Amino acid sequence: MLVRTARLFPFIISHHLHPSRTHSAGHGFRWSAAAASRGVRFMETEVPASNPPAASAEDSADGTGQSATISTGDQEKMPSVGLLPGETVVKEGKAAILFPSANEVFYNPVQEFNRDLTCAVITEFARELLAQRGVKVVVPGEQERVVVSLSEETNEAEAQTEEKNGSEEPAVTAAAGERCERGLRVLEGLAASGLRSVRFALEVPGLQSVTANDFSAKAAALIARNAQYNGVSHLLQASCRDASMLMYDMRAKKDRYDVIDLDPYGSPASFLDAAVQSVSEGGLLCITCTDMAVMAGNSGETCYSKYGSVSIKAKYCHEMALRIILHSLDQRAGVYQRYIQPLLSVSVDFYIRVFVRVFTGQATVKNSASKQALVYNCVGCGAFHLQRMGRRTSNGKHMKYSAATGPPVGPECEHCGQRHQLGGPIWAESIHDLEFVQKVLSAVLGNPCRFGTSKRIEGVLSMVTEELEDVPLYYTVDNLSSTMHCNTPSLLQFRSALLHAGHRVSLSHACKNAIKTDAPPAAIWDIMRCWVNFTGEKEKLFFVILNTACFTVREDANPQSRKRHLTRFQENPQAFWGPKARAKAGGGISADLQDKRKKFQNKRKNQITDSSQLKTFPCKKFKQGTCTHGDECCYFHDSEQTNEQKTE
Repeated sequence: MLVRTARLFPFIISHHLHPSRTHSAGHGFRWSAAAASRGVRFMETEVPASNPPAASAEDSADGTGQSATISTGDQEKMPSVGLLPGETVVKEGKAAILFPSANEVFYNPVQEFNRDLTCAVITEFARELLAQRGVKVVVPGEQERVVVSLSEETNEAEAQTEEKNGSEEPAVTAAAGERCERGLRVLEGLAASGLRSVRFALEVPGLQSVTANDFSAKAAALIARNAQYNGVSHLLQASCRDASMLMYDMRAKKDRYDVIDLDPYGSPASFLDAAVQSVSEGGLLCITCTDMAVMAGNSGETCYSKYGSVSIKAKYCHEMALRIILHSLDQRAGVYQRYIQPLLSVSVDFYIRVFVRVFTGQATVKNSASKQALVYNCVGCGAFHLQRMGRRTSNGKHMKYSAATGPPVGPECEHCGQRHQLGGPIWAESIHDLEFVQKVLSAVLGNPCRFGTSKRIEGVLSMVTEELEDVPLYYTVDNLSSTMHCNTPSLLQFRSALLHAGHRVSLSHACKNAIKTDAPPAAIWDIMRCWVNFTGEKEKLFFVILNTACFTVREDANPQSRKRHLTRFQENPQAFWGPKARAKAGGGISADLQDKRKKFQNKRKNQITDSSQLKTFPCKKFKQGTCTHGDECCYFHDSEQTNEQKTE
């Protein structure tokens, strides 16, 4: 057992064999005897009697690969953690992570925005939840809370509410890096290098414990070393178990986690059932999906098998992906008489990220059917209609539930005569809690130096606050123009036309040229026909203009996030910045990844630049006997070889 342990976690054995490197009481990693008896490798840290303050990235790394000294009440010192051969130090936020050069443990630097946003959301969630427990969270560098309003007028009522709330300060405070007895219990189910968990321990105040789990033994060993290296062993526990089984074991009410973060390589579908059961009442689920090809319509049947919803190829596929994962979460939670409340849902880059709270309530669960909808999408013009799965009507103090009536469309599209595709069901309610988003945005603006991607967080959240809450999905101006075969109107002109017609309109954070509006498809196509007439392209106008549209640009057509030129969408941070290769135990994958991509980039290794070189390739049509070019064909005709093939 000792030999096997040394092979999996050599640093642990070295600490036990060398007295000079042994841990002080309460800071050592040990094997769980119960887990070892079950054949499960599990590491856990002992919580010290006194809570030593955590060190920042600058304090924990002294440039030589050794962790800095952490002073406690009795002047104890944390054991030094040296770099192993091939390891490098990766710094992000306040964390400094030991990372192997080979691809043995997964790490993607482009996901820094994801991790920054998660830290900001959990901080505000902790501020909200711990205030009910009489604890005030303290964030270093945070200024006085300001009310963020993207409109030009100041909301005095909200400002007075903030002042009132600020006057009643709890007696107990919780700072980042310190263990709070009444704090949150956090689980990162798929931690890899442990970067996200270390950042939680260093940057998020009001935490009782952070469990960083990974099924890979090498990843779990790296997590434990990173916890020591950053001086957060009193908060962070490293675990080496199957994530689903770990969450299933914590389903009891007293054992549930307050926050569960799942960021898998690909689909999180296999972990959702365990997650909705093991999160506490009103707890927070943070879910990342990177299988966008499946959720964006490339494999609708695969999407149904994983999430219980059929994805379709449409311009609004990125927002539909958000609504598919919310539908899947609500459906799985409903099995256990639980329901979800989305706080924030963002679709950025090559992944989507949702933050939802989970509650228990049999009466509220009955509303689930009326919150889901099927999508009828026209394959010709792209017009879409939503069909709710259930109907809910108020009958005094009671609520009446019945089956929905439909469908909302005929056999053919009334605008172009094409057929409809059927997708969904999807979540048809709001995907954001604007009040909560405003709080996160206020905190980011009040402490802009806290995150490296603060400007982008500000831009994305500003767009989220401007989106129409009750309008699912969106149109894109370029697709509307492509259907009409006309020039594309500017966003301001098209938005102004909708506003002049009395409709509400907004942009979407999921797509640069998206238009979210409550206008029916008939009104949208009327505006597009008027645009064709307005631009003088009357020869392309095949329909009768029912109404006239005004394209004079209005002042309120340009949202504040666009006026202020906020960073709303991701710019390419580096070459090949998309999804990375899956981590493997042997490592060495990342070095050959680009060569592998180049090898299969084209069908021929040597590109043909001169048409005369095509004579070296046989003519496929000649072999089939259908080539009519004869000797003028640019490909090679081999009659003897063709006759031999026919004879065989």
